[in-house]
Amino acid sequence: MLPIKDKNPSHSFPFITFSLIVLNSGVWIYEWMLGDLEFEAFIRSYGLVPSKVFSAPYTILTHMFLHGNLFHIISNMWVLWIFGDNVEARMGRLRYIIFYILCGLGSAFLQLFVSFIFGGKDMPMVGASGAISGVLAAYMKFFPGAKIVSLMPFFFFITLVEIPAIVFISFWFFSQIINGILFLPFAGKGGVAWWAHIGGFLVGLKIAEIFGRRKIRIKIRVYNRFEM
Repeated sequence: MLPIKDKNPSHSFPFITFSLIVLNSGVWIYEWMLGDLEFEAFIRSYGLVPSKVFSAPYTILTHMFLHGNLFHIISNMWVLWIFGDNVEARMGRLRYIIFYILCGLGSAFLQLFVSFIFGGKDMPMVGASGAISGVLAAYMKFFPGAKIVSLMPFFFFITLVEIPAIVFISFWFFSQIINGILFLPFAGKGGVAWWAHIGGFLVGLKIAEIFGRRKIRIKIRVYNRFEM
């Protein structure tokens, strides 16, 4: 299934979502302008390479803004544009960007764990999909009944269907788990970072409710006591 749009209009301009798309696209254009050797060096310098994470801890953050090819950047930014505006409107700009980064960090840590256990310690990981997976989780939590207009293959035809967000995103998430398990024996050969998607989604699902509250209240209890 390929999402085309959602039927869940946002009533404010998604400034952070738009800025993330511009930033990611700008970095990709810079990558595209590099020669092959420079591109490889750039990816290895700022992508997340598990075996070098302790000597280059900044890559836990920078890898989120790098992409491997045109399809990679377009597909990620397209999904972010469809789902990010509503999540941003629900959370507010500051909480949304913090949420986005935390989901990206969570995705990185799970992928690191899998790479150290099953192989792929020297393979660089790049892409915003881990953070965007967290955005999908938040969207599913906040707007489970929102309709997602999607392209769906039906025998030899492709048709447009409207699917509730909870069905569309749940199907996507379980497909990540299945693929993640199936491709574990080939973890050292690179490819899609399935476990990064899973990690970002789980973090997003866990913390979305906190970041989605209109007001975060801190309760302070004061006790009368005798000092001894």
